[in-house]
Amino acid sequence: MNLQLEFHKFYQEFLAKFPPEKAAIMQGATQALAKEFKNRRSLRIDDDAPDFVLENTDGQKISLYERLNQGAVILCFYFGSWCPYCNLELRAYQGLSPKIQALGASVLAISPQTIDASRKTVLNNGLSFDVLSDAGCQISRDYGIVFEITAPLKLLYTELGHALPDYNGTEDWLLPVPATFIIDRHRHIALAHIDVDYSKRYEPADAIAILLSLFVAA
Repeated sequence: MNLQLEFHKFYQEFLAKFPPEKAAIMQGATQALAKEFKNRRSLRIDDDAPDFVLENTDGQKISLYERLNQGAVILCFYFGSWCPYCNLELRAYQGLSPKIQALGASVLAISPQTIDASRKTVLNNGLSFDVLSDAGCQISRDYGIVFEITAPLKLLYTELGHALPDYNGTEDWLLPVPATFIIDRHRHIALAHIDVDYSKRYEPADAIAILLSLFVAA
């Protein structure tokens, strides 16, 4: 599965039926976010990855550092189940799960959604890896990727049925920029892919080569 090709197909279908003036609001918000992040210091390759403990959809507490004792970790920060791009990305990682596990690695998907909303994400996408709830985007903040939705976009999201408080269980409108981090067993970041354009994500298949290099070096 080529994720960017799937994104392109979806985007073309989306534009064909979405009002141009509403698409312009979304594009304007992305451009404003790009300016905000231009001077933002997010985590980079070779930085130490901050530890965290978050609950998965079974209510189990998952520690990053404890998981790293077992092997490398792919951290996938995503918006939520309401985002079609995120669902495509998560399904792509699910398709690669056998290869990822064969290299002793695992995927941790993180969003600010409630546990109940995250359960729906797992069910709707047939996910077998841990999906974690980062209430209030605290971990996203530690990784330097949190941002607040603009007022025009709040109105549009609400109109579309994507009011964030309904999914996240908080009154804020915070989200993580979609980002992928690959962390080695020594807690160092081996990959940091952060793009404010939600339609551009790290290609999951490319993660296999990085995991392979970490597995050989271990």
